[in-house]
Amino acid sequence: MGAILKRELGAYFSSATAYVVMAVYFFFSGLFFNFYVFSQNSTNLTYVFNNMFYIIMFLIPIITMKTFAEEKKQKSDQALLTSPCSLTEIVLGKFLGAFVMYTLCTCIFLVYAIVISFFAQPQWSVILCTFLGTLLLGGSMIAINVFISVLTESQVVAAVLGMGVGLIISMMSYFVSLVSIEWIKTVLEKISFMSYYENFTYGILSITDVVFFLSVIALFLFFTVRALEKRRWS
Repeated sequence: MGAILKRELGAYFSSATAYVVMAVYFFFSGLFFNFYVFSQNSTNLTYVFNNMFYIIMFLIPIITMKTFAEEKKQKSDQALLTSPCSLTEIVLGKFLGAFVMYTLCTCIFLVYAIVISFFAQPQWSVILCTFLGTLLLGGSMIAINVFISVLTESQVVAAVLGMGVGLIISMMSYFVSLVSIEWIKTVLEKISFMSYYENFTYGILSITDVVFFLSVIALFLFFTVRALEKRRWS
């Protein structure tokens, strides 16, 4: 698994992917930071995190689009599937490579908190709680997009489908308000990522929220392993 993780990180930084993703992430986070913190003379990063939710939805598919799709297109997936590593180790290595890439981007918020500390007392409990929520949200989206990548050999298709899923997830709270059937509304509320993520942005650390995101990660990594197992035997 360690070799696959190292290989994935090397692939990100040997191409333009890492630099483009980090540049876009830092640009928008800096833009929101300037508007909601500096311009407003505030120490509250909540609105910065909330707005970055939508940027994250579109950047993660860029990070994950080639995790398996490129392997399948270049026919190198056969060598991967017949390697000494188990399918679980392969999937975890791919997932962790993308997650480390995403974490490097997200660490910019800690830099913003340090900048705020030079001028005022930042709300560290809220910032650290939101930082954790952002990592869990990103981990969930990465797991979903890795699963999408294993279903196709086209990076473009994987990216577009991932962005579509991200858009649906970001709009889930709006769907709840439009539905009049009670049981459907309840189901949508239970699977709404934003409702779980918002608790973190208010400094509320709930076991339910953490378990939800960890369950999504575990579920889609399991689906990815099963998809790879089916491909191996076919």
